Amino acid sequence: MEKSLDAALVWFRRDLRVRDHAALYHALKAARQVWCVFVFDTDILDELPRADRRVEFIRDSVAELDQALQALADAAGRPGGGLIVLHGRAVEEIPRLADALHVQAVYANHDYEPAARERDAKVLGHLADLGIMLHTSKDQVVFETNEVLTAAGTCYSVFTPYKTAWLKRLDGFYLRPYPVARHAAALAPRPQPWGRPPPTLKALGFEPTNLHELQIPTGMSGAEQLMDDFLERIDRYEETRNFPALKGPSYLSVHLRFGTLSIREAASLAWDRMRAGSRGAEVWLSELIWRDFYHQVLHHHPQVVTHSYKPEYDALRFEHGKHAEKLFAAWCEGRTGYPLVDAAMHQLNQTGYMHNRLRMVTASFLVKDLGVDWRWGERYFARQLNDYDLASNNGGWQWAASTGCDAQPYFRIFNPVSQSQKFDAQGKFIRRYLPQLARLPDAALHAPWLARPVELAAAGLQLGQNYPEPIVSHEEARQRTLQRYAAVRQVSKTA
Repeated sequence: MEKSLDAALVWFRRDLRVRDHAALYHALKAARQVWCVFVFDTDILDELPRADRRVEFIRDSVAELDQALQALADAAGRPGGGLIVLHGRAVEEIPRLADALHVQAVYANHDYEPAARERDAKVLGHLADLGIMLHTSKDQVVFETNEVLTAAGTCYSVFTPYKTAWLKRLDGFYLRPYPVARHAAALAPRPQPWGRPPPTLKALGFEPTNLHELQIPTGMSGAEQLMDDFLERIDRYEETRNFPALKGPSYLSVHLRFGTLSIREAASLAWDRMRAGSRGAEVWLSELIWRDFYHQVLHHHPQVVTHSYKPEYDALRFEHGKHAEKLFAAWCEGRTGYPLVDAAMHQLNQTGYMHNRLRMVTASFLVKDLGVDWRWGERYFARQLNDYDLASNNGGWQWAASTGCDAQPYFRIFNPVSQSQKFDAQGKFIRRYLPQLARLPDAALHAPWLARPVELAAAGLQLGQNYPEPIVSHEEARQRTLQRYAAVRQVSKTA
């Protein structure tokens, strides 16, 4: 087929792979020669701490992407390919590079976050001034924006009917991979002066983290390794996923976040196993559908970034001032006196990961036990999580705070002790992150303040010294929360 363009540029963002890549496929199919670029965007990087696991993850994944593009070009008989890596403001670097390479079009995949959409609009304008087109494609979700709507043509606000409609629409077409390698002969040799390898962390102004010490696999090879491992366990996913001491989750969220794994590949594997009768695969596919759900909510309701999805809950009177700051600091640092909450926060702070069950428990505790604004917790997770994704993080926090769409009802408040007894009965997870509690018997571990003095003494534990007393009484906090939410509901009814 005759190609319509002489030259094109593919702009990689949160899609750091060569396999099943929509923008790369469309560019290779349309243009006679194609260059590829990734920008370490200072508009994003300048806001981050100098030691950030995500930057190290991205840097390693970009280095692997560069090698994969070279190998793809070599296999197609076009040696010299690879990734152009820039460091600067993407809104300036992309038009400048596109102009210097004399391309007719830039290809990229959709990014749905408000700041990214604003960035892309600016790039579109700058490219238009240069007579260069910007083409973007769906790639990070299975169904986007307006592809799954209610019969009235509106955004779903409840997950279950959304999931039903999502599954009803799904067929092999939406999961079909893009055959990138088939068109790889269009990859162009990397021109000077852009032939340098990806910059080091130091060159980017960042410091090494404990990413490799934690043995978090990066890049496409890391995603493939984790997927192969998970497929051996996926049938047991439903039984194991809620227990933080077990190897139950897929651990693929960071790879879906940065696109080192194709969402189509992940959903296809789950769908095939589900149709073969795997209940675990069915439950995991539901988790992927939740991801699409929150992305369409963010697209249709961008106000959720700073406001409650349910406007009446913007009137909630949370704790404030130095008292709230003290409560929040104790939560962030794992000093609440509730072992499961504290262990979860230590896991987050030490590794950048938190088990999904514990994300719900800690979020509920911050908002409904401590009475702290959910936005504070959302921002803290945004700084700490390796797999931070605005849509999912916001949706999860608003779910826990009962302010969002399809949220947990406000009167359902997680009891941190019963959650601990149910999902970490033997205390294996708690003991890993709170070694000072290791010698407590299992029955006393979940609520140390109720332990007998002889048990505390035998464990070498002194409450208030080497482990804190409970920062609040759960039952008293629960009553305050019920009153807080009931007051808002009463006002909204009479308004």
